[in-house]
Amino acid sequence: MANAGKDGDTVIIKKYANRRLYNTRTSSYITLDHLAQMVKENIEFKVLDAKTGTDLTHTILTQIIMEEEASGEQMLPTNFLRQLISMYGNSMQALLPGYLEASMEHFRENQVKLRKAIEDSIGANPLAQIAQRNMELFKAATAAFVPGAVQGTEADKAAGAPAEDELAALRKQMADMQKKLDQLAG
Repeated sequence: MANAGKDGDTVIIKKYANRRLYNTRTSSYITLDHLAQMVKENIEFKVLDAKTGTDLTHTILTQIIMEEEASGEQMLPTNFLRQLISMYGNSMQALLPGYLEASMEHFRENQVKLRKAIEDSIGANPLAQIAQRNMELFKAATAAFVPGAVQGTEADKAAGAPAEDELAALRKQMADMQKKLDQLAG
């Protein structure tokens, strides 16, 4: 549901004097929580004062951050906030927004790379592969003892015949062992 950010894709939110926020795309009133979710889903929006048309997006985003910080989910260290406040009126103030934006973009890129590296390393990890194989054998054994107890995953269903062949082989082995036990007992 991400939007590219073109003007036609930008959702217009109107803020009324009574502090209510109105989403013009869905024709419904929304809350700051809705706007926070839209940010997380990369949905571009612009908050405009309903009476004057003034762009209030920056103020509303700041308000969302304040509410998140106040709810106990503090992400901004006190020292960072002090340094940020000290930059207001400083000769470097004009450079800070671009620097922070570039830093955050770099952080996001690294986050994506790290997530991919972890996923790739788990896939190549022999222990993870053994655990996956053990889980498959456990499911097959459970299905052999209690038919219908284990529902196959989408991957199992996609694999189709190989999983069924393994299951058939396990069932044959179980039947052979049962015959031997019956012979020993009889």
